[in-house]
Amino acid sequence: MDLESFNKKNKAEYNSNKKIKEKLKNIKSKTLDMMFEKAHDEKFERIDCLSCANCCKTTSPIFIQTDIDRLAKVFRMKSSDFIDTYLFRDDEGDYVLKSSPCPFLNEDNTCFVYQERPKACREYPHTNRKNMQGILNLSLQNTLVCPAVFEIFQDFGKEFRK
Repeated sequence: MDLESFNKKNKAEYNSNKKIKEKLKNIKSKTLDMMFEKAHDEKFERIDCLSCANCCKTTSPIFIQTDIDRLAKVFRMKSSDFIDTYLFRDDEGDYVLKSSPCPFLNEDNTCFVYQERPKACREYPHTNRKNMQGILNLSLQNTLVCPAVFEIFQDFGKEFRK
């Protein structure tokens, strides 16, 4: 995956993807969920996250308390020590990583804590869940991070032009 060219492309198409998001807002919730689920399944049949890992390299998941407690056990630390070592509170008061790339990302793009990874990592890129209407803004932001989400929006845009 050539992330440099992906970043140029996704920035150039961001305004177009914004317009697509506005059209998606007008689709019935259940229909939209089915559209995203189908598109998600198709994209991840051919896109290998391990060839990219851009999400792990550039963004931080939100760590909820259960994530913190679970990962602290993995490292045999107190939860407060895990927080002090790896996390800080962002402007919205959520715990996020102090640094990127993720300190748990291995050189081969695998995750050192994969079995115990945070809930937000398990659910990323959030394109196969219910109530996509409620997270369209997040999905738009994810077009800047995840090639699969970018392609989903591009495909939806083609459908709207038919």
